This record gives sequence, C-alpha cells and structure tokens, in this order.
Amino acid sequence: MRDEQYLLGYSEREALRLRQQSRDLAHETGGLLNQIGVGPGERVLDLGCGPQGSLELLAERVGPSGSVVGLEKNARAAALARAFVRERGLANIEVVAGDARASGLPRASFDLVHARLVLVNVPRPEEIVREMVALARPGGVVASHEADYAAHRCDPPHPSWDRLFAVYEAYSRDNGIDLFIGRRTHSLFRAAGLIDLRVHPLIHVYPPGHPRRGIFLEFIGNVRAHLLADGRISEDELDTHLRALHEHIARPDVLIISHMFFQVWGRAP
Repeated sequence: MRDEQYLLGYSEREALRLRQQSRDLAHETGGLLNQIGVGPGERVLDLGCGPQGSLELLAERVGPSGSVVGLEKNARAAALARAFVRERGLANIEVVAGDARASGLPRASFDLVHARLVLVNVPRPEEIVREMVALARPGGVVASHEADYAAHRCDPPHPSWDRLFAVYEAYSRDNGIDLFIGRRTHSLFRAAGLIDLRVHPLIHVYPPGHPRRGIFLEFIGNVRAHLLADGRISEDELDTHLRALHEHIARPDVLIISHMFFQVWGRAP
C-alpha cells in the first residue's frame, strides 16, 4: 500500500479539478450549511480543504466576527488555498498545514467541523472521523459530505466502463480505500460518539456539457501511472477503453448517473 496516499494524487490537473469541484458542489454544500444553521461569529473548520474546499462558503456564513480554519496536509494544496484566500480578500480564513488524523488543533474548540469528499479518497477513514468529533466543542456540529460509487454508472452500459471500474476499484481497495464509504459514514460517526445524527442523500444525472459528466475518466487519468506500474492493465488496453468511453459519453442519448452522495451531520456530546 502506498503510505497515506490521497487516491487521486496531487498533480496540477487534480488541483484544477478540485477548484472546479468547489464550484460544482457549492449549491449542495450551501444547502447543508443552511440545514445546520451556521451563523455569524462561529469558529469553523474545513478539514482536508485542498486548494479551495468550502472555505469561501463558510467564511460568508460566519462573517467578519467569525473565523474559518482550513486544514490541509499537502503543502502545495495548502499554498494554493492560501493564494485563493488572498485573491478573494477573505480576512477571516486561516489555512494551516496538518494531518487530518492528528491535526494538532485545540480539542473541543470548533462550532462546526466540516469535511467534503475526504473519506472516500484516503485509507483509515475512521481515524479522521474520530479527530473530527474530538475537535468539535460540546454541542458543536460535525458534518460530512461523502461519495459512494454504487450508483455511478452510464446507461446504456458499456463494457469499457465495467473493465476500468473493476481495475480502479481493485487499486483503491489494495491501497486501503473504500469507494463505497458513503453508506457507512453514519455508522463511523455514531461509533465516534456523535449524537442526533441526520442523513441526507443526493444523486444527480449529468447531462451533455456538464463538467462532471466525464469525472470517472478524470479519475482514471489521475491514477493511470499507478495502474500501469502495478501491471493491473496494459497501456494499449487502457487507451482502447478510454477512447471507447470518451466516444460513448459524448453521445447525447447516454445517461451518466452520479455517485450517491451522503450528507451526514450530528452533534458532539
């Protein structure tokens, strides 16, 4: 297993994808924050914020009297997040370097601890869940937005999708990553002591032209070098399947179903 490997890597392409993801998911993240009731003056944490995460959305809600901390382990991603904060003039945000499993941040000090699409991309997610709960003040909220690959399909089906997904799933599993963790997040947070849990599912269909319509192909591109280096698939076979899927997804009559997303939130005891 590659030690502490973020499944999708830290390339410039991935940083751009994560920036786009922040825009794509802003509406549903905003909906989650509205349900939680994040308000002015609160101290909140965006754990695993990457180059942007939900920092701006959180900063808007807590206002100038509140504060936002973005925690990011990768130095390059943290630097990009700081640059984003400067560009936006967001004076109430601080981006810090730290491990989501052992953040070094003060225990029981946040009104909200939030993470989006973190657990599905890393090994040992239960350790991150425990850290999130420990960082929330008594009565504070812990919130997670996670993916589950069960629903992610194309219709009509295509054998190239099935073959590439089998390779991708095996690679993820062998590196300690659960692509179906979305359905388990409620159990993980409950086991970590969270109370008054709520679960809200989300699923989408990506029409032609939608930026997430080809997301699965982007993920394969991110791990391509590892798939080849491990001998999981030959380069010729991989490229043949990628070409076939590009053509299939380009057809307007092909339905692309998103991951099933699970928004889970509750209170620290």
